[in-house]
Amino acid sequence: MASGSLRRDGGPIGLLYASLGAVIGSGWLFGPLNAAREAGPLSLGSWVIGAFSILLLGLVYAELGPLVPRSGAIIHMSHIGSGPLLGKLWSWILFFSYVSVPPVEVMAILAYANNYLPGYVDPRSGLLTVRGTVTAVLLLGSVTAFNFLVIRLVLLINSAATWWKLIIPFATIALLLFLSYHPGNLSVLIPHSGIEGMFVAVGNAGVIFSFFGFRQAVDLAGETRDPGRNIPFAVVGSVLVGSLVYLGLEAAFLLAVDPKDLARAGWKGLNFSGVTGPFAALCVSLGALWWGAVLYADALVSPAGTAFIYLTSAARIAMAQGETGSAPRLLSQINGRGVPWVGLLLAWALGSLFFFPFPSWHRLVAYISSVTVLSYCLGPIILLQLRQALPKLERPFRLWKAGLIAPMAFVVSNWIVFWSGFATLSFTMLALITLFAAALLGRLLFGSMNGSGRKNPSLWEEWGLSHSWWVAPYFGGMWVLSALGPKSLGGRGVLPFFVDMALVAGVSLLILRVALKATVPDDEIARYMKELSEGPPSGP
Repeated sequence: MASGSLRRDGGPIGLLYASLGAVIGSGWLFGPLNAAREAGPLSLGSWVIGAFSILLLGLVYAELGPLVPRSGAIIHMSHIGSGPLLGKLWSWILFFSYVSVPPVEVMAILAYANNYLPGYVDPRSGLLTVRGTVTAVLLLGSVTAFNFLVIRLVLLINSAATWWKLIIPFATIALLLFLSYHPGNLSVLIPHSGIEGMFVAVGNAGVIFSFFGFRQAVDLAGETRDPGRNIPFAVVGSVLVGSLVYLGLEAAFLLAVDPKDLARAGWKGLNFSGVTGPFAALCVSLGALWWGAVLYADALVSPAGTAFIYLTSAARIAMAQGETGSAPRLLSQINGRGVPWVGLLLAWALGSLFFFPFPSWHRLVAYISSVTVLSYCLGPIILLQLRQALPKLERPFRLWKAGLIAPMAFVVSNWIVFWSGFATLSFTMLALITLFAAALLGRLLFGSMNGSGRKNPSLWEEWGLSHSWWVAPYFGGMWVLSALGPKSLGGRGVLPFFVDMALVAGVSLLILRVALKATVPDDEIARYMKELSEGPPSGP
């Protein structure tokens, strides 16, 4: 493969559609039904909470993105203020949060396809069959192959798919409201769920998962000529448009359900003959067979488009890992078309593994919601570290009231992790411990992580533990509070739901303050930011 460089062909609309194309994927096909089962009519509030939470994080990244105009920018950001250990650990959290999304979209395709080509999904368990797993790996490989095009064509394909992905949901909303309108459905609540179900649906029903694509524009920062203008426009615009789409879909779904179906088993027992395609099944039940066929076609386009753009970003994330030394330098290789081809192949290979331990859409979504929010929550800390260390740094986009919005974003992101449930958080914590153990083993076997000439530097010195030690009480505190939390989230029921939420908020603010106190010296942050703007990054 030839050696090349990234091309700056991404304009404001291309970046907007990159984020929006990732936001509108399989979430709209399954999210409204799952949210209704979890919270009933209060699921409308779930989408509002999800949109508000992601908008807070989006505003944080709207400032951070233009400051590091490199593709895979968030990887470089993670190395700024808390030492090399946290940078390396967070870079792998970020990478896995990206490569786990395309498998979800591929499983959504097969779930819909199973209605007319049975054999991909077991109808009793909802899990992929052997045939479905093999097909899923091949489909993911096909989407990966299209990413070998130059970025201009990648964004063009994504923009065309995004137009389709916008038109079909809005048309579905209008059609459902025209064919079936039952406002009385909004008064049918779920017994013994109450407002708690509204919050739980944010993490468990695919609500927050549906908004995660906003950061795609940040990951393509090195492939646009005006990041200061284009990135904030794309990030905030994708969240606002996505919110409009999802709120409309949830409202249309709630109002279109036949009251007789609710009378039999309520929202939790809601079912259709084509349950793996709820919107299509609902349209068919209302006599709109032709639109059901359109939705089955869209079930290929929407998830495939989202898988496509996520793989685009995952390759850039892997490339940035190679640049910062968080992974082998081989991952930073770029071919003559400007494609980080090694990172792209790694994203396909590791993404394929997610079909095995998480062979269903719902199972994988809960995990991704937890690990992805963990990857996002470092953003508010980095923003405040930069404001503290470099108050006079020129910022193409300056977030208003950052001292208030960034802590709010950090608290809300930790709430989302909490709402995902104890089992999901436990799995995430186990994965993080495994990553740390692997890094420790590598250091013991192969010597210094940073390749310095010093003989046997201490772990405390080499990994910058004085700047990142707060991560242990942070993760440990979240795990303990989740374990003691309500039984509805898998905890022991010692702490009531809202008391636990208050404690999570308190721990979050305490950890945020400690992280800002433990940050690396200001001159090191200034040096690293200068390196990012002038030459290849080497890590602080």
